[in-house]
Amino acid sequence: MSSSAGAQGKNPFAGSVVADSSGYDSWPMCQTLGKKIVCAWSRGTFHDIFEPGRAVFARVSPDGGRSWEEETQVCDTPGRGDVTVGKGTDEEGRMLLWVRHAGADGFRHRLYRSSDGKDFVCIAEPELPLDLVQITDIFHLPGGTLAALFFGGSYRADGPHYWGKLTSTDDGASWRPTVIEKDLSLAQWPTEPSVVSPGDGRLLAVARTEVKEDTPEKAEFQLTSTDAGRTWRKAKTNITDVMISTPSLILDRETGLVSCYYYYRGKGLLNRRFADVRGIFDAPLRWSEPETVAVGSCEVCEAGNVNVSASPMGHVLAWYSGKMPSTAVYVKVVAPPRA
Repeated sequence: MSSSAGAQGKNPFAGSVVADSSGYDSWPMCQTLGKKIVCAWSRGTFHDIFEPGRAVFARVSPDGGRSWEEETQVCDTPGRGDVTVGKGTDEEGRMLLWVRHAGADGFRHRLYRSSDGKDFVCIAEPELPLDLVQITDIFHLPGGTLAALFFGGSYRADGPHYWGKLTSTDDGASWRPTVIEKDLSLAQWPTEPSVVSPGDGRLLAVARTEVKEDTPEKAEFQLTSTDAGRTWRKAKTNITDVMISTPSLILDRETGLVSCYYYYRGKGLLNRRFADVRGIFDAPLRWSEPETVAVGSCEVCEAGNVNVSASPMGHVLAWYSGKMPSTAVYVKVVAPPRA
C-alpha cells in the first residue's frame, strides 16, 4: 500500500481503495450493475494522457466497495495512451465505457461494453475530429436514443474551443456528432460536462471551467435544454469553490434533488452541492452551500476527477488521490441528500 492510501485510510472521510499500485492510477469511472460496483481507471507512470504505456483496467465490488475482485485489463493500445473518459449503460442495462486513445496524431475514441464489469468488448470507434478531447458520461433520450456530450479543441487560450453532443439510435453501435457551440474563448468553454434528464425533454448539465484565476469566470457552467438536447442555454452557477474541477451529477427521482459532486483541487476536498431539479433549472445561482463528503491530496493536479453512479446503497463516488508518481483510486458510498 502506498503512502497516499495509508494517509487516506486514517481519515474518517476516506474511501475504499480500488487501485494502489506503484504507478499513476487515476481518472476513474464508476458504474453500478445491479448490486455490483464497477470501477474502471487508467494506469501509467506519471500525469500524462499521451504516455504510450498507459492502459485501462477495471475491478468489481460485490458488496458496496468493501472488497474488490481481481483487476482485469480493458485495453492497452500499442503506441497510445488509454484513458477512461465516460461511462453509462445501454438499453439492456449493460455497462458502456468510453476510452480515449491519445497519440501523436491526436485523439481517437472507442466505446466498450460489458455485462459483468470484467470482460469488455469494443463495439464502436466513431469517426470524429482528432482534436475532440473527451466524450463524457452517457445518458438516455426518449425513443431508445443514447447520448453523450463532448468537448474539443485546445487548452491554449488562443486555440479552438467547441462542445457538442453525440447520439446513437442503435444502442451504441454508431454515433452522430453535432457541434453546439464553436469559436469560443477559453473562458466560455464548458468542459467535462455531466448530464441528468428530469423528463419532458429537459436536460440539465454542469460543466467544468478551465479558468484558474480567482475571478467570476471561475464558476462552473450550467447547461440546460428543453428540447432533448437540440438547443441549449449556458449560464454561470454559484459553484466557485473549484480549481479545474470535474463535476458529476446524480438525480434522485424520489426526492427530485439533483446532487453535484466535484473535487476542489488544491484544497483536497470532495464537495457536494444539491438543489431541487425544478427550482435550479432556471436559477443556476441557487445551488446549496458546499458539503464536504470526502478528502484527499492537496496536490493541485494529482487528485480529483470524481465520477458518480447511483445505486440502491446510495451515491457511489470514485476519485483518485496522491502525489506523482504514485496515486491511488478510491470509491465511497454516501447517502443522498435530503431537503
